[in-house]
Amino acid sequence: MLAEDYSHQFFDDESQHSLESHQSKKNILLKSHGRPPWYGENGLPISDAFVIGIAGGSASGKTHVAQQIVRSLGSVPTVVILSQDSFYKRHTAEEVALAHANRFDFDHPDAIDMPMFAACLADLKACRQTNIPVYSFAEHQRLGEAKYLYGAAIIISRCLTPSFNTTDVKERGRSVDGVIEQYPAFDNFVLPTARHADIVVPGSNNAVAIDLITTHIRRQMTERARHFRKHMVSQSVGCCLSTSDGNPVSKNLIVLPQTPQLKGIYTILRDEASNRQDFIFFVDRLATFLIEKAMEHLPHRPKTVTTPIGLDCTGKELDVKVDHFAENLSGPLTKGLQRVLSDVAIGSLLVQSDANTGEPLLLHVMLPKCLRERHLAVDAWVFLLDAQIGTAASAFMAIRTLLDHGVQQDHIIFVTFLIARTGGVTVLQRAFPEVKIVTGAVDEGLREAWLEHYNEKGEGQSEGDGRRVWIVEPGMGQIGKKTHMITACHEPFYR
Repeated sequence: MLAEDYSHQFFDDESQHSLESHQSKKNILLKSHGRPPWYGENGLPISDAFVIGIAGGSASGKTHVAQQIVRSLGSVPTVVILSQDSFYKRHTAEEVALAHANRFDFDHPDAIDMPMFAACLADLKACRQTNIPVYSFAEHQRLGEAKYLYGAAIIISRCLTPSFNTTDVKERGRSVDGVIEQYPAFDNFVLPTARHADIVVPGSNNAVAIDLITTHIRRQMTERARHFRKHMVSQSVGCCLSTSDGNPVSKNLIVLPQTPQLKGIYTILRDEASNRQDFIFFVDRLATFLIEKAMEHLPHRPKTVTTPIGLDCTGKELDVKVDHFAENLSGPLTKGLQRVLSDVAIGSLLVQSDANTGEPLLLHVMLPKCLRERHLAVDAWVFLLDAQIGTAASAFMAIRTLLDHGVQQDHIIFVTFLIARTGGVTVLQRAFPEVKIVTGAVDEGLREAWLEHYNEKGEGQSEGDGRRVWIVEPGMGQIGKKTHMITACHEPFYR
């Protein structure tokens, strides 16, 4: 059962359970109010995901107990329910034939790919992404696809262990006689593990046991909570960006040259009297300038071409290939990206502030294949696009997410319209010194305020309650109201 990999284990000894719960998805990513920060001000993770191992015989009620725990927790950070029966080994043709004849022992521990299960669980526990194999009980074979999982604050691991059950007969196509032949495996491999459990949950609806478990989980989540958005800003006061002729000086902070043309564009964007059509036009134009500047920091290689008059000319070309990923995403920097790079793998990260604390919450992650698989992410180059960097809390979360996937710091280029000089950008650069930031302007102020009658309810709030916000001043109106970051992934050419 790999007890040493679990934070805690709960053993469920219910002998029977209805088929309904077993018809649910085996590996589930449940999202509630979002994932709070799992890292400190230095950018490093401060704790692993909290892991709960639920063991017991097949159809003993493991899924039901997992659902009861989630239901009892109510509003919780992201939860992953991981099922061990996705990890049956890939079978030979002879083993598949035995399986269809009910002669293959699926209930023996050797039927499970334990090294892969342990590796996937270890990745999730360490806050990294993983790809879970997909097993077909109809074909008695592991399929050539995988399910991507990331972002668990809590992992509930359902450990497959053998006993007679209706799931084997009705869902997995096994005969009653075939199951009965393998029934002794329960006594040999399952029952002895109960002595190692932290809690034994008897019965299908044991409210006392569930309450005990959920109380412990809530305490763990409270102890792991991090609230440092305001602290990030306070650390920046007195150590704001150094200046030289009005521009910040920093190794990896690149500001567009402050030409009269650029200043004219910002004047239009800051003017509350500007009409919508002009605002959109100049935002797109500015976005194009920023992306073109960011392109200078991608690797290039020499290339010789032949001109129409038959002469050779040596120039440069990108030393990365652009993967394909179709996604209908909107964002103020997206059009500029797509004008400069017509074929680019695009994903998204949705980070929004908690209505009570103002802390960032990771609500949504949808990344292209070049980032979902770690061996590809290590060599990928990523443009991270967001409208502004104020406290830098959202930028912190986005960069940490990319690092969790294996992206290298010096392969991340953050592109933004604005940064606040006295905001959290200095803390961001201290934590991630190799990340490049490309911006068009640096604003002087960052003011904490309370937004009354906010129309999006947070946990424990009612309609019309306010929320804490940080305002970049003078800023660009409402361009930074939503934090919907776009990731653009470039893979290297393989020679």
